[in-house]
Amino acid sequence: MSDLDAHPEEALCEPTAGPGPVAELFPLREVPLGGVRGVYVERVLPQRDLPTVGAWCFLDHFGSPTVTTTGASPDIDPHPHIGLQTVTWPFNGRIRHRDSVGSDVEIEPGQLNLMTSGRGIAHSEYKVAGAHAGHGLQLWIALPGNSTGIEPHFEQHRELPVYEAQGLRAIVLIGSLAGTVSPAKAYTPIVGADVRLDPGAEVTLPLDRGFEHAVMVIEGEVTVDGTPLTAGPLLYLGTDRDEIALTSTAGAHFALIGGEPFGEELVMWWNFVGRSHDEIVAARNDWENHNLDRFADIAGHSPKQRIPAPPLPALHLKPRKRRIGPARD
Repeated sequence: MSDLDAHPEEALCEPTAGPGPVAELFPLREVPLGGVRGVYVERVLPQRDLPTVGAWCFLDHFGSPTVTTTGASPDIDPHPHIGLQTVTWPFNGRIRHRDSVGSDVEIEPGQLNLMTSGRGIAHSEYKVAGAHAGHGLQLWIALPGNSTGIEPHFEQHRELPVYEAQGLRAIVLIGSLAGTVSPAKAYTPIVGADVRLDPGAEVTLPLDRGFEHAVMVIEGEVTVDGTPLTAGPLLYLGTDRDEIALTSTAGAHFALIGGEPFGEELVMWWNFVGRSHDEIVAARNDWENHNLDRFADIAGHSPKQRIPAPPLPALHLKPRKRRIGPARD
C-alpha cells in the first residue's frame, strides 16, 4: 500500500519538540489508492496538525471492516519511494511483494515486511491468487538526513519478539518496548507494536519517557489513561510518559507507535519523503524519465507497467505546523 492519490498535497513537516503529556484525538479519513481502480483505506497519519509521531509519518489501515467505500482491485503496480521505510503488517490474507532490488516474497499474518528505500526503490504489491484480499496496517518511517542516501534494501521477519503482562500481549514490530527489542533495522529511536488486551484487562504498559506515542484501535475498545477509544481515530499521547494505564471490558486490538520527536524538516509528497521541494522534483523526474540508476525495473513486470507520477503543484511548499495543545480535561 502506498500514497497513490492522483492529486497529493505537499506538506512541510517542521522539526518538533516534546509537547509533554497530551490526549488529542485525530479522525481517520478514507483515501483511495490508485484512483478509481484502487482500494480505499482508512488513514490516520499524517494529519494537518500532526504530521509525524516520532519518525512515523504515515499510517494506513487497509481492508478495514469499517471502510465504507470499496474499489476494484487491491493490486498496486510498480511505483517509487525515496527517504523512508515501508512497514507492512497483515492481520489476514497474503500479499506478494516484488521490488527493484530483486525481492520477490509473499507475506502472511504474523510476518513483517520492511523495505528501506534510501536513495530510491520501486516495488509492487499484489494479492496472492486464491487468497483473501488482506487486512492489516501499512506504515512509513521517515529516514533521518544521514540515512536518506543509503542503498535500498528489503528484509522480512517471520519471528518477532513479544512483551507480555497480565492480560496484555504486544508484538514488537520495530524498535523497543519495555526492554523487548525487534530485530528489524531502525534508523531512529522508535517503537511500533501490535497490542492485544484480554476482556476485563487492567494493565499498565511501560513507555520510554523521551518518546512521543500514539494509539489506534483496530478492533474493540480500550480506555487509555482515562480516555476511551474505539476503532478508527488516532489518540496522540505526547511525551514525558513513563507508562499508560489500559483497561478494556470486552478486549481490544490496537497499534502503538512512538519515537523520539523528529528533529528535521520533512517534505512529503506522493510516495516521496525529502527535505526540499527541489529534492521531490528531482525524484519525480527520475521516475518519469525511467532513470534505471535510481529506480530499476522490477523482474516480472513490464517496464511500461508503472504508475505514473501525478503532476506537481504550481506553487512551492508552505509550512505545515504542528498544533498540539495541552491535555484536555
